[in-house]
Amino acid sequence: MAEDRIASDGRFDPEASRSTLFGALLDARRRFGGSKPAVEDPERSPLSYDRLVLASLVIGRKLAAETERGEAVGVFLPNVNAAAVVLMGLSAYGRVAAPLNFTFGVRNLRAAVRAAEIGLIVTSRRFVDTARLEDVLGELSAGVEGVPGPRIMYLEDVRTTVTSLDKLTGVLSSRFAGMVHARHALDADEAAVILFTSGSEGEPKGVALTNANILANIRQIEAHMGSPPLGPDQIILNPLPVFHSYGLTGGLLLGLFAGMRVVLYPSPLHYKQIARLTKETGATILFGTDTFLQGWMRAAEADDFVTVRLVVAGAERVTEETRRVWQQWGTTLLEGYGATECAPVLCVNTLDDNRAGTVGRFLPGIEHRLEPVEGIREGGRLYVRGPNVMAGYMRPSAPGVLEPPADGWHDTGDIVTIDEDGFVRVKGRAKRFAKIGGEMVSLTAVEGLAQSLWPDATHVAVTLPDPRKGEQIVLVTDKPDAERDALAAHVRKEGYPELWAPRAILVTAAVPVMGSGKIDVPAVQEMARAMRPLL
Repeated sequence: MAEDRIASDGRFDPEASRSTLFGALLDARRRFGGSKPAVEDPERSPLSYDRLVLASLVIGRKLAAETERGEAVGVFLPNVNAAAVVLMGLSAYGRVAAPLNFTFGVRNLRAAVRAAEIGLIVTSRRFVDTARLEDVLGELSAGVEGVPGPRIMYLEDVRTTVTSLDKLTGVLSSRFAGMVHARHALDADEAAVILFTSGSEGEPKGVALTNANILANIRQIEAHMGSPPLGPDQIILNPLPVFHSYGLTGGLLLGLFAGMRVVLYPSPLHYKQIARLTKETGATILFGTDTFLQGWMRAAEADDFVTVRLVVAGAERVTEETRRVWQQWGTTLLEGYGATECAPVLCVNTLDDNRAGTVGRFLPGIEHRLEPVEGIREGGRLYVRGPNVMAGYMRPSAPGVLEPPADGWHDTGDIVTIDEDGFVRVKGRAKRFAKIGGEMVSLTAVEGLAQSLWPDATHVAVTLPDPRKGEQIVLVTDKPDAERDALAAHVRKEGYPELWAPRAILVTAAVPVMGSGKIDVPAVQEMARAMRPLL
């Protein structure tokens, strides 16, 4: 086992995270001014810090009347101003926000509701109607096997109950927001948000992140990257959903608390609209995954991204083609790495130290160690510990019970290498290695080989059982004319063994993508199983 190491930076002060999300919002209002625009959405009606605080207190008071202190409240909303208002309102009155992935389906949503003991879900009729989610919410609220489901609260209905007295109370509360919050606030080490894993390995589980976890991660990012790229004159465009930790911490809260204007957009899949909105808003920073960055750049007109100076990419490996195109537009692309359980950022490249092919160095305050893995010669399985590591899991099998990480260490499940300068390379998930003839082959590396040969397409390597070698690698791709012989020749040319060449290639019209922007590997695996008779 490698010696434990901790990343340090004199600019990171863990005590700066001893607050709450709403407390951090009030701090930002004091620092940057109540009239400064804080957040806006496609309606293009920006909320200043003053208006955001006021709206949060009004809606938070209404939600508090329906719930108990410390109770988890489901947030079933897209990236619009209302999502920010509800999140801050829940924090203001000591409730726990549980953003729900509306792409989950009823089965996984029920598991999430059960795990966090959610009794109330806040949503919008306009969103539910537009996204055609009436049946999903109907089934969810109906419950199952005699157990009642959560109550559904529509924001449109809440607004009709807001009286003149409520508005006056809100204005007074806004002026004395610190005192109001102090009466209701949760402790820094109590959960602020519960996010949910995708359920790709069974039922989804809740990830309880405390106020201190999230704020520590934001302060770590600020200390690591410095103020020039994250100053209050920047504009973030965030189409990543807040039910995903990347979209929540990086895309929304980091900007709010650092004084940057945050422009929210409901779906990362609206490629042309996002390109156009980037130009219209003058956005300078984009957060995305490689899949989304490719989609946006292909849909863009020549000058749509002319104002973008910084793109931060995470959640999946960045391809050389993505990096080349964005750099061609004069944009600096920084690749990073994280996990929901870590609030989420663990590593990221910086403007001063940007090494392509790596995810940068560890943020300050994060301990890490590598455990050896049988059959893997370089690197090891990454474990991390730090102020941003979650309070624990919440499982559907034990509703409301917090399962903390052993001794504070989180097993990322990723195989990484760390060079002598501290830069991290992610080799792949421990479960994304194939064992062929006793040799461990990285499926991520196989995908990289395919990407280098066919850069304009999306490729996913999966495994299927093989009676002779144990497993065989199959490449699923959306390149119509992809041929195995061409890829096998490329593998040999690049100096890799023959067994790294996929046994077969399956061509599909579109590779499945999850709402978070990651490739839906379980869905691709099922696709390969279904198409197996064609091999």
